[in-house]
Amino acid sequence: MKTIWAPWRSKFIYQRKRGTCIFCKARLSRNMKKSLIIKKTEHSFSMLNMYPYNNGHIMVAPKRHKPSLETLSLPELTDLMLLLNTTTKLLSKVIKPDGYNIGLNIGKISGAGFPGHVHIHIVPRWEGDTNFMPVLTDVKVISESLGSLYERLIKHAS
Repeated sequence: MKTIWAPWRSKFIYQRKRGTCIFCKARLSRNMKKSLIIKKTEHSFSMLNMYPYNNGHIMVAPKRHKPSLETLSLPELTDLMLLLNTTTKLLSKVIKPDGYNIGLNIGKISGAGFPGHVHIHIVPRWEGDTNFMPVLTDVKVISESLGSLYERLIKHAS
C-alpha cells in the first residue's frame, strides 16, 4: 500500500473529535476569507469545502444549527434553496462545469460528517473528471487551490 501524506487534514480530523461544528464556527467568524465563506444571506451561507471532492465543491447551510430540512422554518428553507440556486449560478459563471452533483447527507448513518447541522453539497462535474487516479490509486486530483478559487468566486459573488 502506498501512503500519501496529507497533514493539513489533521485539523479537520481532530476538530471533528472535539465536536466543533465547522458550520457554526464559520458562521461566527469575522474573517470570511479564512472561513472560505462565499456569501451570507439572512438565514443561510455558502462556503468552499476545505476538503473537496472536486474543484469548486461548495456547501450551503442554514445559519441555525439544525439537523435536517424539516426542522427549518419556511423562511429558512426558502432562503437556503435560493442561496443554493445563486451559488450554482455563480459556479457556472466562474468555473463553467458540465454538470453538478447536488445533495444532502441527513444523519450520521448516511455519511454526514456533521450530522447536527444540515448542509447541501454542490459538487461541480466535468466530462472526463473521473479518471484512473481514484480508481487505481484511491487518490483524487484537485486542479485549483482553494485560495485561487475563493478569489475568483468572490470577485463575481456580489
